Amino acid sequence: MNTVFSAFSATVSQYGGKPFLHIPASAQGAGAVTPYECTYAQMLVEVERLVAIYRGQGYGVGHRIALLLENQPAFLAHWLAINAVGAGIVPLNPDYQRAELEYVLGHSEASVAVALPRHEAKLRDLGMATLSITTAGDGFKLPRAPSPASATPADDSTECALLYTSGTTGKPKGCLISNFYCLNMGRYYISEGGLCTVREGEERLITPLPLFHMNALAASTMAMILSGGCVVQLDRFHPKQWWQDVATSRATIVHYLGVMPAMLLGMPVTEYDRAHQVRFGFGANANPKDHQAFESRFGFPLIEAWAMTETGAGATSTASREPRHVGTRCIGRPRPSVEMGIVDEAHRDVPDGMAGELLVRQAGPDPRAGFFSGYLKDEAATAYAWRDGWFHTGDAVRRGPDGQYHFVDRQRNIIRRAGENIAALEVEASLLDHPAVRQIAVIAAPDAMRDEEVMACVVAPPEVPRTRETAISIQDWCLSRLAYFKAPGFVAFIDALPTTSTNKVQKIKLADFGANPMEVPACFDLRDRKKRERSP
Repeated sequence: MNTVFSAFSATVSQYGGKPFLHIPASAQGAGAVTPYECTYAQMLVEVERLVAIYRGQGYGVGHRIALLLENQPAFLAHWLAINAVGAGIVPLNPDYQRAELEYVLGHSEASVAVALPRHEAKLRDLGMATLSITTAGDGFKLPRAPSPASATPADDSTECALLYTSGTTGKPKGCLISNFYCLNMGRYYISEGGLCTVREGEERLITPLPLFHMNALAASTMAMILSGGCVVQLDRFHPKQWWQDVATSRATIVHYLGVMPAMLLGMPVTEYDRAHQVRFGFGANANPKDHQAFESRFGFPLIEAWAMTETGAGATSTASREPRHVGTRCIGRPRPSVEMGIVDEAHRDVPDGMAGELLVRQAGPDPRAGFFSGYLKDEAATAYAWRDGWFHTGDAVRRGPDGQYHFVDRQRNIIRRAGENIAALEVEASLLDHPAVRQIAVIAAPDAMRDEEVMACVVAPPEVPRTRETAISIQDWCLSRLAYFKAPGFVAFIDALPTTSTNKVQKIKLADFGANPMEVPACFDLRDRKKRERSP
């Protein structure tokens, strides 16, 4: 097994009659009254139908195909089919606005985009001459591939996906993901053991996380494929429906992000709180104050883990064994195959108990084994991330006296809102053309439900009124240009930005604003206006 599809095929031969994918009725949109479920063998039939179309039109190794298919069965069917012919996918976030789509599609050089019918018009409005657009479904058709596929057969080093993740340059970086990356991520998961023991052919893993992120694509999906389990895929997180879906889908594992435990603890007690079969939850960044309360109320452990899109399972750490130090953001200790270091700004090792930047690599002759293959078209950024023989994570951690690691904070200029990584520079760039913005600095503000919220600190021209109406116009400007979650939830008008002698903004001096945004004069809380657009 050296590709995702070959691993899937091997599982079909052993577990063909077992369920592969389950989608509750609540996750299928208006009108759905029964859950969707298909076996491994049934999914293979659909995949083989698509393989014939892709191969017949000349697609293969060296081609990239964009997918705007949300968390639908079509996403997994097309991914497996595209992988079978040796091509790679470029998953698209359905919340992307025009500029974001133009950038990702242009930068990736995807030759064709496969979309749900409701997204077709959005893609066609881009007017990209180099991009063909088609819709998924029974009548699925493809244009001829724009160039011949490579004659080299696909193997574990072949590109499987191109995942875009926020960076500090303002534009998303394209992380090249290989077949080995995905297979290695699944193997890591099912071999973790401890409280995360995965039972062969028995697990049903429920996740609301998007398939355009590495967690759902390479962790949950691959773990189930490699163990003959069932993926219970939600369209998104529905707090009011969550426990009912968990119970009725017979889920045994749940995936979460930090925002979810807090929201579920805030929901009224129901008959479904413990009417489930869940053995453990797997995720990251549960609020320390909520961690123990969640486990006590709902009856299963939340296993905190650390990884990045760039690291994959090449440097994942999981708190899967006691003592887990619940409430301390403990992420466990790395396996013997992983080396971790903690350094200060001068790249000197720091003592246990002190926070510093986390550096990671694989032990042995290939320090990059299992990591991403690099940033597309950005060798300089790849080399910088891997300087001095270590991958620099930009995350601050500390090591406890027992050798376990604890996540502290992010050192990079990244805001993490409800699981989404948001580059502050990208938001700043989108707002600088607004007539009410002379200067701007975007920082993170704490949010009890979403971990962090975007806060825009704005220096306005003298004639511009510092009113809620002006703040709303700034937020609306961003909402029309970027995905809704990137827009500022707080807009604060200030007299001047603190700068260095070289005119670089000193965001550290804005920390007090971010820590207590509502204590800042002329700061407006607009969080209730940030809402995802609902598909018809």
